[in-house]
Amino acid sequence: MKVVISGGSGLLGTALVAALVDDGHEVVILTRGSNADPSPRVRHVHWTPDGGTGAWTSALEGGEAVINLAGESIGAGRWSTGRKQRIENSRVLATRSLVEAIAASDAPPRAFISGSAVGYYGPCRDQVVTEASPAGTDFLAHVCASWEAEAGRVKNSAVRVIALRTGLVLDRNGGALPKMLLPFRLGVGGSLGSGRQYWPWVHIEDWVNLVRWAIVTPALSGPVNVTSPNPSTNAEFARSLGRAMHRPALLPTPGFALRLMLGEMADALLLSGQRALPVRALDLGFLFRYAHLEDALTALFRGSP
Repeated sequence: MKVVISGGSGLLGTALVAALVDDGHEVVILTRGSNADPSPRVRHVHWTPDGGTGAWTSALEGGEAVINLAGESIGAGRWSTGRKQRIENSRVLATRSLVEAIAASDAPPRAFISGSAVGYYGPCRDQVVTEASPAGTDFLAHVCASWEAEAGRVKNSAVRVIALRTGLVLDRNGGALPKMLLPFRLGVGGSLGSGRQYWPWVHIEDWVNLVRWAIVTPALSGPVNVTSPNPSTNAEFARSLGRAMHRPALLPTPGFALRLMLGEMADALLLSGQRALPVRALDLGFLFRYAHLEDALTALFRGSP
């Protein structure tokens, strides 16, 4: 089958493309760059995700699924007013372009799988949230709600629309985890702030497998939490990471210090969280390989110093 992916060069996109190619599928990556390395099963198509369509629209014809992972990184720098606007626009406009392209397609995809995040729920303390829980009111919740609303503009009833509310993806090669390692290697790792905030994590292998499963599961539509069934508090996460690295996890970082360094981003990404459960995926029979944090981190650090 043919799968079209926007944001295919990021951490998640790269892992997903590799898995789909291994499965024998054809992958079309919508990219703003050029001169990509050629591959027998991967084709790169230049696009401009500005809310409109263009010549690239034809790349969607006959695809089984369109997977939308485009968007500026939320953790690459402090959130100025301009940067917050770019974070939102990069997601909403890319999604709008794909929705318009699907509407113009003579052979639209059977599934439109669009990115989102557990930030949709806002800070939740220890309250359990599922796909049925309402949106929060902070910046990230607003971005996720706008992102999902744009995807929901697909009017073709034959196209399943799925919103991937992704948690903290664990991978040794990218994302948030590598940035956490240095303090632990130096023996000064520990929890952040109170440590009581829940971190809804997922191993990257489970994230990839859930997306592959979503493509071929007709009963799945709407939002789905892409998180382990067992979210951990930040303190539990720090202890588990320390054990996986054979390092202590004894020195907490005060919340005020993180706020001084990162501003508003500290509260949204580090000092608050969501006790999110993947109820929709579990109800439809998806099986997580790494349902427990210790197993996930042990697998990631196996054979590593």
